[in-house]
Amino acid sequence: MPPLRSRVTLATVASSAGVSVATVSKVLNGRSDVSESTRARVQEVLREHEYVGRRPEPVERATLELFFQGVVNSYSIEVIQGVLEAGQSAEVDIVLSSRPPRPQARSTGRAAQWIRDLTASNRRAAIGITSDLTAADLAALSRARLPLVVVDPLNIAQPDVTSVGSTNFAGGMAATQHLLSLGHRRIAYLGGPPTSGCNQARMNGFRGAMEAAGAPVPKDYVWLREFLYADGLAGGAALLDLPEPPTAIFAGSDEVALGAMEAARARGLRVPEDLSIVGFDDTQVARLASPQLTTVKQPIREMGAVALRTALQLAAGEKVDSHHVELATRLIIRDSTASPARISAAAVS
Repeated sequence: MPPLRSRVTLATVASSAGVSVATVSKVLNGRSDVSESTRARVQEVLREHEYVGRRPEPVERATLELFFQGVVNSYSIEVIQGVLEAGQSAEVDIVLSSRPPRPQARSTGRAAQWIRDLTASNRRAAIGITSDLTAADLAALSRARLPLVVVDPLNIAQPDVTSVGSTNFAGGMAATQHLLSLGHRRIAYLGGPPTSGCNQARMNGFRGAMEAAGAPVPKDYVWLREFLYADGLAGGAALLDLPEPPTAIFAGSDEVALGAMEAARARGLRVPEDLSIVGFDDTQVARLASPQLTTVKQPIREMGAVALRTALQLAAGEKVDSHHVELATRLIIRDSTASPARISAAAVS
């Protein structure tokens, strides 16, 4: 085994090059007050001795907490990706965590402990994804002066909570108007939690378009639970088992839409020949569905990026232009919607 080499110091390099330690230090730091010949000689000695110097001191980076509640789904993954990409560009670190999904599981004491943990870990700000925040949560955050930004809060937007979302009302109208333009009148809404702000806006957009078209919405045509596949499956089954089932369903998320699609298949119905379905989000599952899903696209990754930039502004003590930012949605027409006239045509053939 070869003997270990002794550590090369600045004094060793200076002695070999015939210069002072200060001169070697100037060369290492790129100072201009060293002649070119001296610089070349010192650099040659540095190479000969394979000098690596001291390990640089670590640079402290800002760290933000990104938390979510409940099950991670296709929507939250897109938000997380947007936050991470923006964090990389801003050279900040992101710590991902989860919280109990139900507010009753989070007491005042637990909320205070959560905030103490965040401040002890030197978090600069917190970003929540579809989070149902309690008064205890908000009070603890306020006392700690820890900035908070929420993407699509599950409780109705509050004026003192900074949030990022999309034009959910306009998206709900666009989805419903598309189905109406195809000739559908028996259209149902299969949505998320009743208290969710984005769900309320999507449902109101649906109702507004139906009212403007003079199309009635029976009570049984609105089914609300969560924004998950299992809820779409259960809700789709309930709607399709009605004595007069809808010919089209506007689902409050892509995962709910896929659940409704499976409920239709289980009953021998074809999409879109027997049932048209529109989703909301335009996550990857919309493009992987068969048939591919007509859906309302919201810029989910950009929403995450805006949340991160806003959180950094608040952490720096800067004012933000608005406590609630809405990014534009647009309808993406694919293969899961068709005119109800195709039902008659298929029956005749």
